[in-house]
Amino acid sequence: MRKSTLIYSLSAVVILFLMIILFKTRSPFGKSNSDFTSRPVKEITRIEIKDNEEKLKIEKSGEEWLLNNRTSARKGGINFIVRILTEAKIKSPVSPELFKSEIIDKQISPVEVKVYEGRKLLKLFLVYKTNSNIYGNIMKIKESTKPFIVHVPGYEVNIGSIFTVREPYWQPYTIFNQLPSEINSVRLENLIDPSSSFFISRRATGYQLSDINGDAEDADTSLIIRYFSYFTFIPFEKWAFDLPDEEISALIKQRPVYRITLLSTNGSTIRLSLWHKMKVENGEQIVDTDRLLGTTDSNEGYFIVRYFDIDPILKKRSYFFDD
Repeated sequence: MRKSTLIYSLSAVVILFLMIILFKTRSPFGKSNSDFTSRPVKEITRIEIKDNEEKLKIEKSGEEWLLNNRTSARKGGINFIVRILTEAKIKSPVSPELFKSEIIDKQISPVEVKVYEGRKLLKLFLVYKTNSNIYGNIMKIKESTKPFIVHVPGYEVNIGSIFTVREPYWQPYTIFNQLPSEINSVRLENLIDPSSSFFISRRATGYQLSDINGDAEDADTSLIIRYFSYFTFIPFEKWAFDLPDEEISALIKQRPVYRITLLSTNGSTIRLSLWHKMKVENGEQIVDTDRLLGTTDSNEGYFIVRYFDIDPILKKRSYFFDD
């Protein structure tokens, strides 16, 4: 009798212990299949992203982050993805019907993301980029698990777009970064007002300003040097990787409103083309007076430029003459 009682007591303890463990780790969807948050002991040190056969590695080296062991990564991009990785939460589950219509039927391949602290793999998950939700993604821990829409609470934006293997996205958002001493010539073509266009070249005796017809003019040298100084840092706001194909085709057929060509003293050239950017207001498409669309001959894609950032170099020829 005592033996049976002891066995029953031990069984009850074991069952109670298992129930405590179960309820402690309980998740409505199964924690191991629905937890997308990375929890490093100290900090995340490496992120690997794979999209089909393309791969990108972002790894911390000292105080900076490197892209594929080569170039420095943009600080804002690193801060953004680390926040997503450490604060990601489930917004809602995705039904099998929605996953089939938005992912399977459209043949969307997942982007694989691995997160490390040192050599320790903290998290591995799959990102399916889609337009079916404002967060830009459906995620799974692995192919066989349930899909979810994932977000960062309090940050209601498209977080799916950041899981990209495109190196330009991770690099500093810079168009021009030349010191005046590094500039050999600048040509600005104002295609709305061609008479305002100009060409400035460095000569052994100083600087030469020419008009659209190539006629040389006596400009204020101090104003030319000041103008060249504006090229020390001209950034853009963000990439426009999500531009629809039809909008890109329309841009290609249009003349830009501005074209700026900078030739460096080392022989390299940056050719920037800028177009009006459209926006929707009260159901109508109008010209965005705050931003432009731009691209360079590097063919890395289109980006959005604020007038506030680009305006210092959008001068007219008359600027170089002291009234």
